[in-house]
Amino acid sequence: MSATLPGDDALSERWLTVPDLVDLLGVSPGRVHRLFEERTLLPARVDGVLRVPTEFLDGTEPLPALRGTLIVLGDNGLTDDEAVRWMLTPDDAMGTSPIAALRANRKAEVRRAAQALL
Repeated sequence: MSATLPGDDALSERWLTVPDLVDLLGVSPGRVHRLFEERTLLPARVDGVLRVPTEFLDGTEPLPALRGTLIVLGDNGLTDDEAVRWMLTPDDAMGTSPIAALRANRKAEVRRAAQALL
């Protein structure tokens, strides 16, 4: 992961720390870190602390369509911080942020945009 990206705290309404995720998901800290490794969820460093934007969750579960997009972003060379920032930043072509488009069942469009980042 790269150094903390300034301004990330403003990209999401709410960020969840590992302890927050443990409570919300009802899993161990080790399981949370495995979700990160599997790219089911992806953290960024915000103020030096690993945090996940609430937009990456569907209630008390990781958003199902997120993993494939995160894998594409990683395969294209984006760091975790860069991938999280890309997911949360409004995209003119989509008319919204990639995560909002993903939540609106526009998975194919988001993945095409992610693949085009090469």
